Amino acid sequence: MKAGGAKVDKFYNISEDKIRKAYENGEFDNLPGKGKPLPRDKLKGIPDDLKMAYRVLQNAGFSPDEMGAKKELMTIEDLIRHSEDELETEELRKQLSEKLLKYNSMLAKKGIKTNSSVFKRYEHKIERKFFD
Repeated sequence: MKAGGAKVDKFYNISEDKIRKAYENGEFDNLPGKGKPLPRDKLKGIPDDLKMAYRVLQNAGFSPDEMGAKKELMTIEDLIRHSEDELETEELRKQLSEKLLKYNSMLAKKGIKTNSSVFKRYEHKIERKFFD
């Protein structure tokens, strides 16, 4: 275990040295946003253990709105599967269609194709990982 710690310390020291030298050489002087406040944290209020997952999804092009819409879709789909009332099921199917249209519209604006079978299989795997 100690050897691994030594590697981490060495990496940390090398990183710190490079940052210090860059700072001393003025490489940080002309960065965009210098002297301005940092942008607010968009993930404020999200538990720390979920922030990484949200960042991965955001970096993949999914916004919190899209994630919320997808979660709603999955909830409605679950309600349909467990519904025993025909009228309720029909109403849920209407809601599902409306939400699906909205969700697909969000993705289409970003140029993401939602009708690909490969996309659907991959999307389904990701959803189950994050939302179940």
